[in-house]
Amino acid sequence: MDPTIEVIPLLPAGLPASDLRNASAVAQAVSDLSPNVVLHLAAMALPASASADPTAAWQVNVMGTLNIAEAVRRHSPRSRLLFVGSSEAYGNSFLASDEPIEETAALMPRSIYAATKAAADLMMGQCAIDGVHTIRFRPFNHTGPGQSDNYVVSSFARQIARIERGLQPPVIDVGNLEAERDFLDVRDVVDAYARAALPNCNVAAGTVMNLATGQPKRIGAVLSELIDETPMTIDVRIDPSRVRANDIPRASGSRVIAQETLGWRPRIDFRQTLRDVLSHWRASPL
Repeated sequence: MDPTIEVIPLLPAGLPASDLRNASAVAQAVSDLSPNVVLHLAAMALPASASADPTAAWQVNVMGTLNIAEAVRRHSPRSRLLFVGSSEAYGNSFLASDEPIEETAALMPRSIYAATKAAADLMMGQCAIDGVHTIRFRPFNHTGPGQSDNYVVSSFARQIARIERGLQPPVIDVGNLEAERDFLDVRDVVDAYARAALPNCNVAAGTVMNLATGQPKRIGAVLSELIDETPMTIDVRIDPSRVRANDIPRASGSRVIAQETLGWRPRIDFRQTLRDVLSHWRASPL
């Protein structure tokens, strides 16, 4: 990895203009910086938040993405735009196959969040035809130390840390434990983005690539692995509020394109990922 990569926020947090919906602020930022690479991760990323405010989700996730693409096209056409979508955009396509899904599968989203990411993804494909050098990532579930406990692995780990400190009874509240997900370590995911940002990356504009292991894990098994890391005896309780009505039973992706184009593959053992997430919560104020 090239250690000289410098990362600069496009819109520094805290400024009145730091909102992707502000097209003029986005355009000014791109014009001022003239970046080599724009890594577009900004989004309303929590599905529950998107469902609670669909208008904001569409404005941020789709129109905000358009603002970035247009700013790059007009003011920094040599920039490479790395768009981070979501595997959730595949939606119902997961129901049609037991094999890890490929990038050619139809985008058939089942939630507002997934629909906004699918729409932005398709828009980036069209922008590539118009001359924006964009690469479209579709990462599958990923986690790591520091992730919000709004997400499943971090939620489990935080509850275990609270139990160990005596801050809650020895019971973990869970949603659907039977669903299977293709889990990654966030550090492996970032490695793919960094590889795509390097000057010698020759990936064609508009390329789509999954970031996945191809080996899904049952969420209940992930919980069991986390519980194995604590000496506490812990019971598990289903919390109906944590069960998503439109949950996909099994989601897994093929990583062939990312492996062939970027030389990328997951390298961090997921058991280590779980230990690191748990260690983070053990060291955090709860």
